[in-house]
Amino acid sequence: MSRGFTPKVVTANDLLIGDVIYLTADDRWTRHHAEAELIEDEAHAQLRLLDAQAQKRIAVGPYLADAKPGAQGPEPTHFREAFRTRGPSNYAHGKQVEQSNV
Repeated sequence: MSRGFTPKVVTANDLLIGDVIYLTADDRWTRHHAEAELIEDEAHAQLRLLDAQAQKRIAVGPYLADAKPGAQGPEPTHFREAFRTRGPSNYAHGKQVEQSNV
């Protein structure tokens, strides 16, 4: 028996900066996971992935990542994706530079 489709978001890395980016429902790329389009249909997910793969001047290595609905928008369901939302592990740049408790 096959499992049902798990909701997804389209994610990649920004070509110029390298940051993790997510595809939104209105065809923008964002650095915030909660703004990503939560895709709950497998066929639609494949089409969105094809759209992302065609944007070679913006996104590198797009793929579908498991996600779930959350109070503020999609939330990652896997440790790897949760880690990617926090930015580079090098504290001198990226999303973590703004954290005062680092």
